[in-house]
Amino acid sequence: MQLTITDPVFTPKANYNAVEKFFLRFIRDERDLPFVWLMLRIFFIVIPISISLFFYFSWWLAVPLLILNIATGLGPFILMLHNTSHRKLFKQEYDWMNHIIPYVLGPFYGETPETYFGHHIMMHHAENNLIDDLSCTMNYQRDRFIDFMKYFWLFFFFGMSDLTYYFKRKNRWKFVRKVALGEIGFFVMCALLWQVNWAATLMVFLLPFFIARFGMMAGNWAQHAFIHAPTPENCYRNSITCINCGYNHTCFNDGYHIGHHLRPNMHWTDMPVEFQENIEKYKANNAIVFEGIDFFVIWFFLVTKNYNALAKHYVDIAGQFNSKEEIIAFLKERVAAIPVTRVHPNANVIFNGIH
Repeated sequence: MQLTITDPVFTPKANYNAVEKFFLRFIRDERDLPFVWLMLRIFFIVIPISISLFFYFSWWLAVPLLILNIATGLGPFILMLHNTSHRKLFKQEYDWMNHIIPYVLGPFYGETPETYFGHHIMMHHAENNLIDDLSCTMNYQRDRFIDFMKYFWLFFFFGMSDLTYYFKRKNRWKFVRKVALGEIGFFVMCALLWQVNWAATLMVFLLPFFIARFGMMAGNWAQHAFIHAPTPENCYRNSITCINCGYNHTCFNDGYHIGHHLRPNMHWTDMPVEFQENIEKYKANNAIVFEGIDFFVIWFFLVTKNYNALAKHYVDIAGQFNSKEEIIAFLKERVAAIPVTRVHPNANVIFNGIH
């Protein structure tokens, strides 16, 4: 099967303008200039308006700001945070500037300092969605909304305390401190700002916090929904890839989740090429690929059991299916709960195939 990929790749420029040359002095990789433009947009538009709400609050300004920022800014920001967690943005001599994204910008998008790095880099990639992964999806029937809500609420209420316990078990005390201070510090800040202006605190920090955590868990649910039960450790078979969708253009090729787990430090502009160069490995492993939709659409189709829509966007890279019905049967098989036992350290709940 011949695939034409339209997702973004890097095209070198013969000449950079003066502004681009200025910022290139600070960053490690010219391919990451889009992160600089996103940071500047947040610094000069989002943050000033957000701060102004604490002095002159207006629902007529706060509501559109929240909606617009969540709709157009949350995804790109989190994926900028994701990429710069894997690969530092600024050069070694400007290393202090690498704290700007997680510490200064992050709270405006519901990201508490250090918790994303700790959860995603130090825990999720290390555990690879297996049972010790605190965001493991294996126990759940992944086309049931009620199972997703169990998954989300457990993460929402216990996710960060579980993460600190995880690092404690691993004797990673530096990350215990960082995660605890980042999470607690965020809520202390919100408690203090609540005394200044509760409405602004709600709209600028607390609602984005809730929405971001819901979105991250919905995304992770879809990324790791279709698991091959006999080989759940196989990245080709426990993750999916989304190609040729608008999401990849705005969120830095995040759709290439299989390739990302195979090579976590691969640059986002290299992902479409990696996929094409290794397509035979994807075929050999029955990797699941969708075209034209992203993880959040897949999540919605799953929890509404819209398998017709999923089958429509499924890419049969190996040419193994003869009908839509065969594709649907294959997808349903891969979302079935995989009963495993894990003790939830804080809630004292034993999970044994919740479905």
